[in-house]
Amino acid sequence: MSALLRSERFSAIALLIAAVLGLILANSAVASGLEQVLGFHTPWGAVGLDLSISHWISDGLLAVFFFLVAIELKHELVVGQLSNAKTAVIPAIAAVGGVLVPAGIYLLFTHGTGFAHGWPIPTATDIAFALGILAIFGRGLPSNVRVFLLALAVLDDLIAIVIIAIVFAHDTDFLALGGAIVALAVFFALARRLRTGRAREHRNQTVLILALVVVGILVWWLVLQSGVHATIAGVALGLVLPRKPGHLAYDRIEPWSNAIVLPVFAFAAAAVMIPSVGLRELSPTFFGIVIALPVGKVIGITIFGGIASRLGRHPSRPTLSLGSVATVGVLGGIGFTVSLLMNELAFARNEEIVDEGTLAVLVGSGVAMVASAVCVALHARYHRRIAEHREADLPA
Repeated sequence: MSALLRSERFSAIALLIAAVLGLILANSAVASGLEQVLGFHTPWGAVGLDLSISHWISDGLLAVFFFLVAIELKHELVVGQLSNAKTAVIPAIAAVGGVLVPAGIYLLFTHGTGFAHGWPIPTATDIAFALGILAIFGRGLPSNVRVFLLALAVLDDLIAIVIIAIVFAHDTDFLALGGAIVALAVFFALARRLRTGRAREHRNQTVLILALVVVGILVWWLVLQSGVHATIAGVALGLVLPRKPGHLAYDRIEPWSNAIVLPVFAFAAAAVMIPSVGLRELSPTFFGIVIALPVGKVIGITIFGGIASRLGRHPSRPTLSLGSVATVGVLGGIGFTVSLLMNELAFARNEEIVDEGTLAVLVGSGVAMVASAVCVALHARYHRRIAEHREADLPA
């Protein structure tokens, strides 16, 4: 069961099912009941936790996902594909292109409308979906394609984290933010005392882990009070956690994130009513996102990544073909999880535009899913044929 929950295929399928289910229920006879449940506020306003169920999901549960993202990012930066500047520069340039072009397309659609501040929405890539589609349809692809996608998606997440922390911060309480930094330092000091050996050699490890959980929750609460989005707490905690304990934490939490955290968020975020209006009545935000995600991503990643791979060509390492870069670019158009979060943050005060933005993310990501499944399958078949020809040419 654990192996299934860790599977990239399972994660992508679970996300898709949850999103489709949320959209169906939000447009069914139970829509009003679902809205009441997601809008129910917990009675903890006295301690600064006057949050609806929907906000508990996006501010609380999703912090766990970003905690794992930060651990993976740290691993890639320290010992992974991004630890070497020469190999990291190509996906880094491609990731920048995958942010600039979709943002530019969105701004073209929304110029002068008052909705331009939603430009970050189509800049994100959903790493779980992208890797899931690659795993399902990519049999036979060279390993460097997956490595390139993973590196690009991790860097894309890093850019998204910076955008969330800077662009979507509001009425910052610097006292609470300072308290969060102090608590984070305490978390780091405690984490450094963790050991990864046998439990009988470290009898106090359970108490230490419980203390880390308590301090981690305190960091999350303080970040929430500061006005910075609470998911940034998950990022900070993941980055300061030492590598070996971080690896163990990732190993323990990842199945729960794939099975519960991401599907629950996908369900809640996709639970919007489809507007009963014609295409002409939809806002420019809808069209900006729908075009920018599947089209802007592939253009930006392919052009920037293609140029970078040519300039960075070296005899000691294999060069990605333009076709491989373009295939990764199509996968990059699947925004989904982080795009849905950015949509909620950008248009928090405009419920109608939030719903249109959500539908746009689902439609744009859906188009990118279908296109990427086709592109990955065709590209994988091409590489399988090359491998078969090479085997046939080998002497008996």
